[in-house]
Amino acid sequence: MSYIVGIGACVKDTLLQVPDYPTEDTKMRALSSREAGGGPVATGLVAAARLGTEAAYIGVLSGDSAGEFLLRDFEKYGVGTGLVERRSGYRSFTSVIWLGAKNASRTCVFDKGDLPPLTLNEAQKKAIAEAALLMVDGNELDAAVEAATLVRKSGGRVLYDCGGLYPGVERLLALTDIMIPSAEFAMGHTGCDSIEAAAKKLFDTYHPAVVVVTDGKRGGLLYDGEKTVTYPIYPANVVDSNGSGDVFHGAFAAGLCRGFDFEKCCHFASAVSAIKCMGVGARESVPDFSTVQNYMEENGYEL
Repeated sequence: MSYIVGIGACVKDTLLQVPDYPTEDTKMRALSSREAGGGPVATGLVAAARLGTEAAYIGVLSGDSAGEFLLRDFEKYGVGTGLVERRSGYRSFTSVIWLGAKNASRTCVFDKGDLPPLTLNEAQKKAIAEAALLMVDGNELDAAVEAATLVRKSGGRVLYDCGGLYPGVERLLALTDIMIPSAEFAMGHTGCDSIEAAAKKLFDTYHPAVVVVTDGKRGGLLYDGEKTVTYPIYPANVVDSNGSGDVFHGAFAAGLCRGFDFEKCCHFASAVSAIKCMGVGARESVPDFSTVQNYMEENGYEL
């Protein structure tokens, strides 16, 4: 069975590269347009697979054209789809994303669709119990909580991509081993005014093995209950930042599966995310492991 399984959002994105952020009630010609798979856990699984780690998605996809696209996109990148349930007559989770060339910005408008929530079946439960790592993102919360309980009972770990401040996430945070919140989530959830204080409060409240805060262009930090360590961003000529956080989490998971310690995982994930940002598309721009290794050595860090 797959080394990593994931439960969370799976989104069909329409990416529009535009010169600048559009003014309301005007027309603008896009520099380019394309369709791509998205979603925090879904893209994280693709990143892990592209980096050489076996991965599978557990979830519900629509029988519509967007759902078909998402299923084929997983298969294209080597993510297992045998645990995906297809449901006809529902609208997929979709989004339209403006990628502003002037400031390398990203603006997203999404429609969550109307798919029913994931209810774990026996095959999915078995796969979760056999996995080494479960990736979650706060979507499909009830199923994610059940899955987190199962994987931990079997000796696996839970990596939580904490991005959305959804109601009830405390239930999932309490079952998390590797907690990776954005700076916005960390400070928003804790009420702290710095990411360092927020990381410590999250650790003291939920007792994970580690808290790793991602802080955009400033890099980030990790806190393991004893020490706080910062990690940098790696140099990149940014073309498309969409999905960079999702890729970071997937790369961190892949690093864990390779036996890297938490600090090395931070550097590895930061480097993978930087390389991804130099191409268009969150998934197709994820490099393979040897490319990352060479890139890190060129920038003074050896794996």
